[in-house]
Amino acid sequence: MDAVYDHLVTVLTEKFEVDAEELRPDSTLTALELDSLAVVELYVTLQEHWGVPLEEDEAAAELTLEQVARAVTTQLSGAGRGGAPR
Repeated sequence: MDAVYDHLVTVLTEKFEVDAEELRPDSTLTALELDSLAVVELYVTLQEHWGVPLEEDEAAAELTLEQVARAVTTQLSGAGRGGAPR
């Protein structure tokens, strides 16, 4: 999950301009001031990078960064990719 979490942090700081000091595994997307559209955009960005399907309807602002990273990791494990991005 470390590679996924690290990429998530990179996306949040670079694409969504979230202050890196605010990013902790227990930070929620709401606490990072991402609205529902930004949350869906984040999921789409992660799907494109990792090449795995993520349910955008499960993209919720109350999810923590750890939960988002775990969802991607679970999909990677199920797809047999072992964490390698596309």
